[in-house]
Amino acid sequence: MSRAFVRSVCETLPGAEVSDPWGGGHDAWKVGDKMFACIGAMDQGVAVKTADPDFAAMLIEAGDAARAPYFHKSWVLVEWGADEGFMRDRIVISYDLIRAKLPKKLRDTLVARPD
Repeated sequence: MSRAFVRSVCETLPGAEVSDPWGGGHDAWKVGDKMFACIGAMDQGVAVKTADPDFAAMLIEAGDAARAPYFHKSWVLVEWGADEGFMRDRIVISYDLIRAKLPKKLRDTLVARPD
């Protein structure tokens, strides 16, 4: 897995945009100006949002993810080398969680996500 893989997943999601808000080589993927995935400058993997801190803790305890440094406890780091399908699913789920919290008016402007 790599930045290129994350890009290939994220760029297909409606309204997804990437920026480097802190400088130094971060990839912050956002929808409606809200981040759903982030690759840090240290390039260890991709940080994604989970439904809640308990689910994040379960993923960490199961060894499927690590604590995402600098993020809320509901975020996890899916490290490079993780299963490609798992990483893709976690990115898409994170996107869906963030998109669902956007104002309805903004959500309605986004094209439906292909399944």
